[in-house]
Amino acid sequence: MAEFTTFYLQVLTNNLINMNEEIFPIIYNKALDIISRREHSEKEVRDKLLIKFDEKDIVESVIQKLKQNSLIEDSRYAEMYTRARKRKGFGPKRIGYELNSRGVNESLSSIAIEEEGGWIEAAENVFNKKFKDGISQDFKTKLKQKSFLQNRGFSFKEIDSIFS
Repeated sequence: MAEFTTFYLQVLTNNLINMNEEIFPIIYNKALDIISRREHSEKEVRDKLLIKFDEKDIVESVIQKLKQNSLIEDSRYAEMYTRARKRKGFGPKRIGYELNSRGVNESLSSIAIEEEGGWIEAAENVFNKKFKDGISQDFKTKLKQKSFLQNRGFSFKEIDSIFS
């Protein structure tokens, strides 16, 4: 009986090892497929892979392999994401919050936001695009204008530079 149990455990172990060797390339190729479309954060890739595959350990090893090959880098993702969202008219506060929710370290997101710079000019561009008539003289309308910029993620300093 003990021999049978030992033999059975060896067979199971060998099958698991073979299964891991077979599924790693499948998960790795899926990860390459995901990151080939656009830049992703490490968390985004992990979450997408874990939805599709239940093998958490293999997914982690795939993530490590992608990081070793510099295929996913949160700093590069933060730079590209910051640039794209700034072009769409969003401010540094909102971009920082979005990066943090996407799993990017706060220090990496703040570095990317700081390096991008030009936030006062970006706030002016967004304001001029939305409010073609300029700063309103009506108090309520002026509050709405300020609220719009605040909701876009611009800081008090950037908003104040437009209204002063």
